[in-house]
Amino acid sequence: MTSQLEAGRRPEPLIFEMSSPGRIAYSLPALDVPDRPVEECLPAGALRRTAPELPEVSEVDVVRHFTRLSQIQHGVDIGFYPLGSCTMKYNPKVNEDMASLPGLAGVHPYFPEELVQGALELLYRMERYLCEIGGVSRVSLQPAAGAHGELTGLLMFRAYHADRGENRTRILIPDSAHGTNPASAIVCGYQTVEVPSDHRGGVDIEALKRLMGPDVAGLMLTNPNTLGLFDENMATVAEIVHSQGGLLYYDGANANAIMGIARPGDTGFDVVHFNLHKTFATPHGGGGPGSGPVGAVAKLEPYLPAPLVDADGDRYRLAYDRPRSIGRVKSFYGNFLVVVKAYAYIRSMGAEGLLRVSEDAVLNANYLMRKLAEHFHLPYDRHCKHECVVSGVWQKDRHGVRTLDMAKRLLDYGFHAPTIYFPLIVPECLMVEPTETESRQTLDAFAGTMAHIAGEAESDPDLVKGAPHTTPVKRLDEALAARKPNLRWRPE
Repeated sequence: MTSQLEAGRRPEPLIFEMSSPGRIAYSLPALDVPDRPVEECLPAGALRRTAPELPEVSEVDVVRHFTRLSQIQHGVDIGFYPLGSCTMKYNPKVNEDMASLPGLAGVHPYFPEELVQGALELLYRMERYLCEIGGVSRVSLQPAAGAHGELTGLLMFRAYHADRGENRTRILIPDSAHGTNPASAIVCGYQTVEVPSDHRGGVDIEALKRLMGPDVAGLMLTNPNTLGLFDENMATVAEIVHSQGGLLYYDGANANAIMGIARPGDTGFDVVHFNLHKTFATPHGGGGPGSGPVGAVAKLEPYLPAPLVDADGDRYRLAYDRPRSIGRVKSFYGNFLVVVKAYAYIRSMGAEGLLRVSEDAVLNANYLMRKLAEHFHLPYDRHCKHECVVSGVWQKDRHGVRTLDMAKRLLDYGFHAPTIYFPLIVPECLMVEPTETESRQTLDAFAGTMAHIAGEAESDPDLVKGAPHTTPVKRLDEALAARKPNLRWRPE
């Protein structure tokens, strides 16, 4: 592959560079209201002193410009997207159609209950599905995202312990946890304590015993964790925490590995959150709305946010009469249309389909892990679940090529890079999550490209360290781009 400059082509111009005075890409209909001077409509302080520096381009220029932009952006509809701990890269488009139905998209939260019985029934049934999948008693659909669900669960922990007259101040969090776990605990007022992993990638049992005490409110755990590993000592972990009055919180970011196989509530967790935008086919990332429903076993159920949807015969109502509830955590009843998409996905898949999703995700991850292990260090040589973790320490130590360099080189071959340098406990980490939707041909192509890059790191390390070579934007200063992004065009 060659870059545009190497091929003798000019880089794509900015739309401002295409501008020419007098070009127009639109025509507005005639006014159907009186035409008044802008000075009469707006206060003087709100008026511009100079005209905005907008590009003047034709309609065809606009169409070509944005089409070109779409072609140079990578996305799941373009190619493989192996980011780890993100799940559900591909979302069936039919779910979007279901959420756009007028009877659902047009529902307003201030409508009286008698006019939204269908919407309330959908929320009620969705809760029942999540209760069955998670092994919990009740579920609130209010939280807007995973981190919001974490905060909700920890507020429930606090309320539960307060009702028992206990002032517990610490939350235990594994060193492999998502960064939102300690952040949520601190926002909730807890002190966080890191629990190390053992040589198998699970919670270090002896360390957990030492750290556990009467001031510990609970343990937050992702299972399988961000190493892609299911904790083999889950029953022991639950016994240690519960024996001293603590609670277990399940971070549901990786639930796509266990649907239909293991239920968190059955393995000892007291509060469970789901990411509908990770596990149940609603778009993830890009700043769009998410949904992080929170479920609880019977002893924590009274503390769930109110209202919940209850059924009275064939009628559905919003139940506010929950005296021990932590109260609302979001306006109205959650991101309704996100719930609709997830509901459509669950109904279309059925119980057997959801089980197959997990089985295929685990199969794909293990297949890819063994292919990659031929060329990269495998820090935990055991079966993984939904994602696998390998390390670029061989390439760094032998050839001076970092994981970052190899991730950048992947872009030259048309692949998005996987997650790198996370979890932090694996040096030069590469975290890859293929999900259930990718074919063997795609996995083979990705693994083959990674093997080729490993070969390049040995034979021509400077080539890899200078990557990417074929993208419109070359290697950026990572820190400067994050802290001082230059997103504004100026005429000079």
